[in-house]
Amino acid sequence: MNNSLSAAIGPDGVSGNGMSAPLENEHRVGRVVLTVLRTFLLAVVISTALAAGGYYLLCLYTANSPDIWPGIVVLGQDLGGLTVEEATAKLESLIADSSLDIYLYNRDGKPGERGAEPDMSFSFADLDFHPDFRAIAQKAYDMNVTEPEFYTLGWRYLTGEGEKEYHPTFSLNSEKAGECAAKAEWDLSYPVTETTFSREEDVLTITLSTDGRWVNPSDVVDRLEHVLDNAPDFSMDVPYMTLNRPVVTAQQIHDAVYLPTRNAYFDRASQSVMEGERGVDFNVPTVQDAMDAAAQGETLQFNVTRDEPAISADQMRAVLFRDVLGSASTHVSGSAARVSNVKLAASSFNNYVLNAGEVFSYNGVVGQRTKAKGYKEAPAYVQGQTVNEVGGGVCQPSSTLYLASLRSNMQITERYAHRYVPAYIPAGMDATVSWGGPDYKFTNNTSYPVKIKTSYNSSNGYLTVTLYGTKTDDTHVEVTNEFLGTTPWKTVYKTDTSLPKGTSKVSVTPYTGYKYRTYRNIYDGNGNLIDSQYEATSDYKVRDQVILRNP
Repeated sequence: MNNSLSAAIGPDGVSGNGMSAPLENEHRVGRVVLTVLRTFLLAVVISTALAAGGYYLLCLYTANSPDIWPGIVVLGQDLGGLTVEEATAKLESLIADSSLDIYLYNRDGKPGERGAEPDMSFSFADLDFHPDFRAIAQKAYDMNVTEPEFYTLGWRYLTGEGEKEYHPTFSLNSEKAGECAAKAEWDLSYPVTETTFSREEDVLTITLSTDGRWVNPSDVVDRLEHVLDNAPDFSMDVPYMTLNRPVVTAQQIHDAVYLPTRNAYFDRASQSVMEGERGVDFNVPTVQDAMDAAAQGETLQFNVTRDEPAISADQMRAVLFRDVLGSASTHVSGSAARVSNVKLAASSFNNYVLNAGEVFSYNGVVGQRTKAKGYKEAPAYVQGQTVNEVGGGVCQPSSTLYLASLRSNMQITERYAHRYVPAYIPAGMDATVSWGGPDYKFTNNTSYPVKIKTSYNSSNGYLTVTLYGTKTDDTHVEVTNEFLGTTPWKTVYKTDTSLPKGTSKVSVTPYTGYKYRTYRNIYDGNGNLIDSQYEATSDYKVRDQVILRNP
């Protein structure tokens, strides 16, 4: 056995086939490593091939899948995983089930503070809004699969780097948008209401005013253009303008409602005594406080006071025009035309009745002095000159009435002295009048009607004016004047070559200037002076004498 073994292995340790043992071992290990490497490489190749094929299949799937990629949003709706048909139906259902909601806010404020419910809503049908949702859904499908390179689809699909939202462009029917905006203006706007008030017997009812509101249809149209940007709630904040209500005060209402208690009165049309009226009054501060505390549009009620008249119709009839209050007479002179004018003017206010508190206006009662009324041309003072004027002389009735009014203790409302002192009445007791110029007025300050009676005595040429009324005491009035001074006139010479040589003539009659103060003196029934009242100061101008001459 050992020989056989020795024969197989030589002394140098080389096998019988010529290869030593260590080399054979190395060769054997190499073959094992090569086999493992080959197997690994084969596995890698196979894995790579499988991965490449899988990725290709993924790209192929994403390019041809009937479903829209995940996460795609249109009009606030997630269309991921839906087919184009399913996405179309979802978008159409969204529009069919949604409304366009309007939330109003004050133009002076800020949008966004909304109530629980919209102020108004439209449907998409109101706008005739029918977009092509099939095309929109198709675009949502195409946006990630048509434009990118094929081999990027899988990567974009896996990583989610594709487009996520599609914003379609819509256009509204402008005519329908205008109709909806007009409807919004009509339904959401309302006018200002004014404060109203009424009185029934003893109750005053006040309904306060309210602000108005105006919604500009242009603002609605502007926001309709962008309402789809607010998907999926499709809401819009629309401003409105407040129309401020007019403010009415309690004093203004009082001015309209208040009625003074009116005694029985004389009706000039029927020439009879009429029953008086109960007064109406209320406390202005109390009503104003309540109005300030009340809300707009609120209705308030208040009790008013009603005072009964102090003088009834029966009481007045028993004493009507019973007493002479005062009288004055003046002598009428001058031309026949002047006398005629005096009589005509005086007859215009004969039997004229003033109720308590009423004002007599000479120009208002007598009217314009015209030839058509029968007035004639007579001397009158016009801007300091004596001229013939239609109605010349009508100041004498007004002056006589003034003196009668003073003696009747009437309240003098308006009176002007003549430019020059008149000759027919005591100085300071005249009253000049002119149509369109000075007027004479007095007020009946008694509680009963006053009647003016005028008469002309042709036998002695006197005009008499008497006031009849009802005296409630035994007083009477005497009128006196106080002389304050004079302004003498002077002679002024002027050359007039039209006169015969060495002759002259007076062209302007002179008047002395006078100044008087008038008093109203009141006496009791026993003749005792109980009051002396300053009435007026009359300053009559001076007029120089003018002599024309031709030396």
